[in-house]
Amino acid sequence: MTAFFDGAYMGVPPWDIGRPQPEFVQIAEKGEIQGSVLDVGCGTGENAIYLAGLGHETWGVDAAPRAIEKAKAKAKQRSVKVNFLVWDALDLHSLGRKFNSIIDCGLFHVFSDDERPVFVRSLADTLKPRGTYYMLCFSDKEPKDWGGPRRVTQEEIRETFRNGWRVNYVREAKFATSLHDYGGQAWLSSITKL
Repeated sequence: MTAFFDGAYMGVPPWDIGRPQPEFVQIAEKGEIQGSVLDVGCGTGENAIYLAGLGHETWGVDAAPRAIEKAKAKAKQRSVKVNFLVWDALDLHSLGRKFNSIIDCGLFHVFSDDERPVFVRSLADTLKPRGTYYMLCFSDKEPKDWGGPRRVTQEEIRETFRNGWRVNYVREAKFATSLHDYGGQAWLSSITKL
């Protein structure tokens, strides 16, 4: 999987839109994102750079080395401090620190059923108590003939985070891509660690 994503960053993948995802901008403007932030699966860093620009201590991790190289270059060019690292999202504990907020833009939906519980434990190990995980993933409402990643149902999200978490909301959202102007059908979730 890492090789696929790293290869995608040889060019510009459709999820790399050159700006932060509008859904994350909206929740940041509403003050939902608090304190220190980890952007897990950060890609080329647009969301992390945006949040750091708002004054959040921000880290971004991705398994694709090319994505992290591009993220570091963007942050340097824009004079924004973000700690970008090549890292395995299933082993966030090894970062050795905890965050108030974790954002995920398109990572959750790439995990298999067996990987999801590992990812949730990884999040729990890295999120402070009462910290919140914000996740944007493709929805089962997205047409199957479009291609793209696995579609996720609200029920899958709620089931995955039923123990030790409180699902604040799972709401319809748009996943901006370079493939079409109207965006992909998505779920935006706010999930707090108990």
